[in-house]
Amino acid sequence: MAVVKHAVVTGVSSGIGAATATSLLDDGWRVTGLSRRKPEIEHENLTWVESDLGDLDAVAEIASGLSAVDAVVHAAGLQRSAPLGSLNVDDLRDMWQVHVAAAEVLVNGVVDALEPGARVVLVGSRTMTGNAGKSQYVATKSALTGMARSWAMELVSRGITVNVVAPGPTDTAMLGDPSRAHTPPKLPPLGAFIDPSEVAGLIRFLLGPLGRNITGQAIVQCAGASL
Repeated sequence: MAVVKHAVVTGVSSGIGAATATSLLDDGWRVTGLSRRKPEIEHENLTWVESDLGDLDAVAEIASGLSAVDAVVHAAGLQRSAPLGSLNVDDLRDMWQVHVAAAEVLVNGVVDALEPGARVVLVGSRTMTGNAGKSQYVATKSALTGMARSWAMELVSRGITVNVVAPGPTDTAMLGDPSRAHTPPKLPPLGAFIDPSEVAGLIRFLLGPLGRNITGQAIVQCAGASL
């Protein structure tokens, strides 16, 4: 009898997190999903854990209770934007907590529970190299790349891979969030916003057998937005 693999996915109530969880469940994985809101996904192999990823003590407690983890996908996120001269440090703090600190606390807490050959994927952004009006958001997303590469070095001896998937403008609720009104999304050159299922497909590739030799990388999926 085949062993059912176990993934921990954040942000499962919407967007990329929901698409990733759905893809994994369809492929026979067991998913522990973390989010503030209950996901619409109904599946016997989904265990939802209500979690505010800004509450790092709560994230640490959840992580300590997890076992036999084959994959961690940190897809939760938020975006607030403002130009230099109008920056609010509270916005930076909130984004850092969810994007970077929560990822650190979660993976740090489950590292001993990661199975040999496990996969870790952090969802970054193609803007990680810089974007006018998004300096705080960019700072948090670019931090993921250095963190992932460092973890990849630490975990390579266990056959565990760590990568960043960095999508461009993706058709999620965040795209129309009023808090990013200063930098409205632009249609990428290929003519359509990225669908969350496309990002989930790339993540699934990294979690699958053909992704076993990719580690320490930031893979941009931007529909030409970086050209």
